[in-house]
Amino acid sequence: MEFNNLGRTGVKVSQLCLGCMNFGGRTQEADAIEIIDHAFNAGINFIDIANVYGHDPNNFSFGRGRSEEIVGKALAASSKRTHVIVATKAYFPMSDDPNAQGSSRRHLIEQCEASLKRLKTDYIDLYQLHHPSNEIPIDETLRALDDLISAGKVRYIGSSSFAAWQIVESLWVSKEYGLNRFVCEQPAYNLLDRRIERELIPMAQTYGIAIIPWSPTAGGFLTGQYQRHMPPPTGSRFAEFWQAAQQHHQSDAAFEVLELVNVLSKEKRCTPYQFALAWVGHQPGVTSPIIGPRTIQHLQSSLQALTIQITAEDTHRIDGVAPPGRATVPYYGSDGMAWVTWGPHQFRW
Repeated sequence: MEFNNLGRTGVKVSQLCLGCMNFGGRTQEADAIEIIDHAFNAGINFIDIANVYGHDPNNFSFGRGRSEEIVGKALAASSKRTHVIVATKAYFPMSDDPNAQGSSRRHLIEQCEASLKRLKTDYIDLYQLHHPSNEIPIDETLRALDDLISAGKVRYIGSSSFAAWQIVESLWVSKEYGLNRFVCEQPAYNLLDRRIERELIPMAQTYGIAIIPWSPTAGGFLTGQYQRHMPPPTGSRFAEFWQAAQQHHQSDAAFEVLELVNVLSKEKRCTPYQFALAWVGHQPGVTSPIIGPRTIQHLQSSLQALTIQITAEDTHRIDGVAPPGRATVPYYGSDGMAWVTWGPHQFRW
């Protein structure tokens, strides 16, 4: 395992970040703790959660915060808290209370306290805004986050799915008011959506912002298990979201990318999933792609992807079907997020 600096900070994070969205939902507690322990033993020291993770898709009011609770148990049992960079996020609704969401001072301070309790820790290494907001002035948000840092409850702050201009605005506000600044950004980035290469990555490289991509394998589409005009396999992720997946992914362009990934992975004697993950990890400006294993086998497959080399010839062939800076399938909207239907609810993700 190799380690990279988290943006301009001196903190070193592993090449892969363990994403915990499945924990408490599709992955039960005992299996999740086993995955976390295996990741730690393999050298992963970076773990990403959100306060909303773990809820039941059929009962949106149940389970929010469950992933943090599971991670808290795993950290307490492993005695490795001081060696792990724990990242969590806040923004999305935690209840039907209209104030229990967003990036207001009230909500962020309240949710930070709640996350600390669930995680059984005195501090959060990286606290991130899970979504940009057009309703709350960024100076209110940054002041609240700065106060959390001053109180010793948070050490670094970051963003998720922000546009380049929104991050630059935040940097200006931090400088103007003498506040702690964002050190990282979590964007969607994979072979089907390369739009962050236009502005976000150059901006991040200029200002020392770490890039921690989510959905590096396009929500599992690039795993090789999907076929043109065919329903997804039972138990697959797209089987749960088939209507949205069919709308966006059943295109010749998307399957041309997938078919090339299948060819390249055979040449390298790896799986399509491993190749797609390795490609993201090799891109300029990327600090640590987020993996979201549901099983130990998924985690082991991700670790094996670290051994795959992406050559200049590979890049040339990929660019021919998935042009740099363009989206074959858009994974987020103009405001940085995408509409997702989860049970009876629809919200930005």
